[in-house]
Amino acid sequence: MKKSIKLLFILLVVFLLAACGSNDSDGADGEDSPSGTLTVYVGFQEDHAIAAVDRFQQDTGIDVDMVRMSAGEILAKVRAEKDNPQADIWYGGPADTFEAAKTEDLLHPYDSPVAADIPEEYKDPDHYWTGVYVGAIGFATNQNFLDDNGLEAPTSWEDLLDPAYQNQIVMAHPSSSGTAYTALYSILRAKGGDEEGFEYLKELHPQVQQYTTSGSAPGRMVGLNEVGAGILFAHDIVKYQEEGFDDIVLSFPDDGTGFEIGGVGIIEGAPNEELAQEFIDWAAGPGAQEVGQETNNFQSLTHPDATPPEGAPNLDEINLLDSDPKEAGERRQEILDRWDNEVNN
Repeated sequence: MKKSIKLLFILLVVFLLAACGSNDSDGADGEDSPSGTLTVYVGFQEDHAIAAVDRFQQDTGIDVDMVRMSAGEILAKVRAEKDNPQADIWYGGPADTFEAAKTEDLLHPYDSPVAADIPEEYKDPDHYWTGVYVGAIGFATNQNFLDDNGLEAPTSWEDLLDPAYQNQIVMAHPSSSGTAYTALYSILRAKGGDEEGFEYLKELHPQVQQYTTSGSAPGRMVGLNEVGAGILFAHDIVKYQEEGFDDIVLSFPDDGTGFEIGGVGIIEGAPNEELAQEFIDWAAGPGAQEVGQETNNFQSLTHPDATPPEGAPNLDEINLLDSDPKEAGERRQEILDRWDNEVNN
């Protein structure tokens, strides 16, 4: 009898230990908490990218491998890896590059419940990308250059054709940079169509000293007195001003400028789709959108509950052109090919 009681006691202990082990497993590695390491391709400036990824890891406990690139470089890399995806998330960069990826079946749709409050104009209706910030194209000019040439800061695209700007303008290469492609597409819109836009671009080309890889690099070159002017996103210009480049002047073309909707999306065939969904949920929320302010980044934000950064350009005071990320994305390669053939040759 005593042996039977002892055996029952041992079996009860084994059962309880097994149950506890099962509960622990569900909490750490089960379906409720998927495990793994996310790989994220990030199109933000590097300080913003690092801060955002660090915050995500703190908030969720999910490990992240981050690779920072320009939006055009991300698109090219995702294309090259289509048959064997190496990353889960594309985070940051203009929506037209996401649209280009969407048309090539490079993105995976996900309707995040956290994104429900973000206005429809900042989201893909098919849920392939979600807009998390907005930024307008602006002009950065160096005050010393303006003074030396008796100029005011440019307030139209035509101003950049002044002979004083010959070999004094820097912008990024539109194939590698989402910023530059947004500027290129903006010019076509501002000039009333492709023919008028490309005629202008041919006139602008001799004024350009260099096409950089990074969209934000022209702002630093202006601040260092290396060139007279740069074409880039206004929030990046404000960032350089706040970092102490006091000679930089920010202005906008009164005849209209374009803007980006910065997106986030899941890469088709993502190795860690469940974790990727958690990242989208996090990135769409107000807390994630506010992280950039910690590193002096000044994009306007899309979530209505997110507090915008002080000093961000007021989009209501800028003549923003009608922009169609879908058209810009679908026509991206066509426009780039024409620019290469007719302008950059």
